Amino acid sequence: MRPDDWHFTDDVDDFLARAGDFLRSRPGPHVMQLTWAERVRVRGTEAFGTQAPVFGVLEQAGEVHATVYRLPPRGFGLSPLSPEQADSLAARLAALGHSLPSVSADHSTATAFAVAWQRHTGKRPKLRDTRLRLYRLGTLTPPEPLPAGRGRVLGEQDLEQVMFWCGEFAKAVGEDVAIDPDTWANTRFADKRYTLWETPDGTPVSIAGMNPMIGGQIQVDIVYTPAHLRGRGYAGAVTAEVSRAALAAGARDVILFADLSNPASNALYQRLGYRTLTDWAVYDFSCPAPEAG
Repeated sequence: MRPDDWHFTDDVDDFLARAGDFLRSRPGPHVMQLTWAERVRVRGTEAFGTQAPVFGVLEQAGEVHATVYRLPPRGFGLSPLSPEQADSLAARLAALGHSLPSVSADHSTATAFAVAWQRHTGKRPKLRDTRLRLYRLGTLTPPEPLPAGRGRVLGEQDLEQVMFWCGEFAKAVGEDVAIDPDTWANTRFADKRYTLWETPDGTPVSIAGMNPMIGGQIQVDIVYTPAHLRGRGYAGAVTAEVSRAALAAGARDVILFADLSNPASNALYQRLGYRTLTDWAVYDFSCPAPEAG
């Protein structure tokens, strides 16, 4: 294939008209493309910064084979690519003068692109320490017995509580984001529906959120229990509650990401019926080191 088989646009509607059916044909591996394209479509490009987004499609003989997206200053996100497709994309982006701070994709795609980008630009890739696994729900198996309490869906009247919990989650995972009434609408947390698990006296102990349904798929995101309350079954209960709600909403697929450095959460999701879809990787790029002497 030729590098110029890749076509780029800053128009999300054009991108979805070209690639929407392709993305929805495998919504799991395409979760990030679907999610961020929908956010841009709904909120507008100005919600994500002053620079125009980049959406790319690999198209041959009228058929879409792969996609890429970027919302500067964030890095590029890729659909699954073969090594040949990754090389053609790297060549095309290098020829167009793109600067890539990072790339994220399934592990094999991200690695193939990182190798190709270094070959075409000399930029060294560095694999981030955080390793994620993407799971898809098989048969939901709620924990038995459930901890005492109930799940409560949060509404508009609970915004202050939602912002507090999302802020605690962001701090726990090292996510650099300001969460307050002025910035809330432009965060990635604003378009989710949240459920709290509350003890019988109404004390909130764990939260889970889910994204809107896109392409027949719902992503469970976030799941958080404060450290001093872990190990009591609250995360399993609230995750099961949200997963059940996603199925009840008509989702054909329910997915979530988990940090592989946390064996407890990975084991929990597997007990609930989630099965590995793919591993995820992020590479950062830096300039080549100067030659000695």
